[in-house]
Amino acid sequence: MTELLQAVILGLLIGGVYALMASGLTLVFGVMNIINVAQGAFLIFVAMVTWWLWKHTGIDPILASVITTPMMFGLGWVLYRTVIVRIRGSSPSMSVLLTFGLALTIEGVLNLTAGNKFKSATPSYFEESFRVGSIALPKAQVYGFVAAILVLGALYVVLTRTWTGRAIRASAQNPSGAALVGVGATSTAALAFALGASTSGVGGSILSVLYPFFPASHYDWISRLLGIIVLGGMGSLPGALVGALVLGLAETLTATYGSLRWATLVFYVVILAVLLFRPQGLFGTRLREDAVA
Repeated sequence: MTELLQAVILGLLIGGVYALMASGLTLVFGVMNIINVAQGAFLIFVAMVTWWLWKHTGIDPILASVITTPMMFGLGWVLYRTVIVRIRGSSPSMSVLLTFGLALTIEGVLNLTAGNKFKSATPSYFEESFRVGSIALPKAQVYGFVAAILVLGALYVVLTRTWTGRAIRASAQNPSGAALVGVGATSTAALAFALGASTSGVGGSILSVLYPFFPASHYDWISRLLGIIVLGGMGSLPGALVGALVLGLAETLTATYGSLRWATLVFYVVILAVLLFRPQGLFGTRLREDAVA
């Protein structure tokens, strides 16, 4: 029983971090119908910056997110205004090609500047744990989970309690109606893309502590993030949360009672099973066939 409880708690801790990483991807798709496959590369870029800050200044990697988050917000804004805006109104497949090109560019720059070697930030608490009875809670995962929940909470407040958030949600739900009441499509889309990119500022800093990484690691991470939002429903933030928790639990339970190398495979088996019976994902909306025929 203790072993099961330990696995479930660890799965939820990791799932919370995955939810943060996937939130930016599903937000961008929900607002702009853009599949940003560069989100994984954003995470690795931030992880590399965080590692460099920790290595050369001693700053705590997770606290470094106060630097990397506004950095990624600014980078997201610039990328949208200079690159992404050029495919506005194009099909999602065009966004896949363009953002994949961005991902490859980031990978190439990191290979040249940081080298093609695994790195990981290991702060002083990396091997320490909190004890709650017989349950061990690794400090790194707890701190990462707390940071992820704080950012997800802030994102929820921005989207539901501010004019900017209402404009973003209006553009996602009814672009024509939003334009009629004065919501600028381009500026709103730039804000949404910048917000989506900024979530990688915290996510990448957490990643640098929890997982070893190197420039090409973004392939693994974007596959996980796409799996999460497909499982939860494209464009659904609640769906991303549920999908992330399913991934975290699937990985830890499989690693505990089976083998670590099967953990990722089990998650994709779950995705396949869900999509066979509910192709739109857990929280997605099915289109009427007569409406798209």
